Amino acid sequence: MFTIGDFARHGRVSVRMLRHYDATGLLRPAHVDPASGYRYYTGAQLARLNRIIALKDLGFTLQQVRDIVDERVTAGELRGMLRLRRAELESAVAEAGARLVQVESRLRAIESEGHMPTNDVVLKTVPTVRVAELTATAASYEPGDIGPVIRPLYEELFRRLGAAGVTPTGPGIASYEDAPEGGGGIIVHAAVQVAAPLRSGAFRVLDLPALDHAATVVHRGSMDTVLPTAQLLARWIDDNGYRSNGYPREVNLECPEDRDQWVTELQAPVTPV
Repeated sequence: MFTIGDFARHGRVSVRMLRHYDATGLLRPAHVDPASGYRYYTGAQLARLNRIIALKDLGFTLQQVRDIVDERVTAGELRGMLRLRRAELESAVAEAGARLVQVESRLRAIESEGHMPTNDVVLKTVPTVRVAELTATAASYEPGDIGPVIRPLYEELFRRLGAAGVTPTGPGIASYEDAPEGGGGIIVHAAVQVAAPLRSGAFRVLDLPALDHAATVVHRGSMDTVLPTAQLLARWIDDNGYRSNGYPREVNLECPEDRDQWVTELQAPVTPV
């Protein structure tokens, strides 16, 4: 048998934790000296300790852990619990990864203040372009809100175009606008250039108006990291005697499978002050 200190070292846990597990009935000592009150554990109890720690690390409550290790749940129920917890953890990891991308993007925007070459911005005229589009509403302009909305929109748009026999003739063009007053959220426009009659139905075909003056800049990389480029464009507009005159567009020049290799032109309509 092992003293509680030795058992804690072999199990890589604290003595305090073992005392807590004893108090809650989750892991009782194999023997307690009646005279001294010292707790003693067997090597075989390490197996139960390992299961307790593993289940606790997976996020199960102590009551759930007790039910599992005491075999109060069936094997099928346990598999279901583990699958559900795995899905929850995978979702949490994905959300944390997305937040990390945004933190890094914001950090790059801060670090690049005053250093990004504003001569990359080009002022030009953008002609009228005919597009097919689908729209949906996102909670905000944050990439974490836009991405989960616009990606399925484009997938559905291309599916409907294929079903209608309409072939895109140019790049995708995404744009955003505030929802009507009181509606809340952001209206997301997922569009792609087409040569088709104006129509509504499974998708809408419309002409995006020409932009007489558009401040444009090319962003290279995932749109999740667009913040420094977008803010460079905003600073250029403010520093060069212009003001925004409508909602900007994102023209997808290159969209390979690897989003880090995307090339996107940001087009911000402007007017001289």
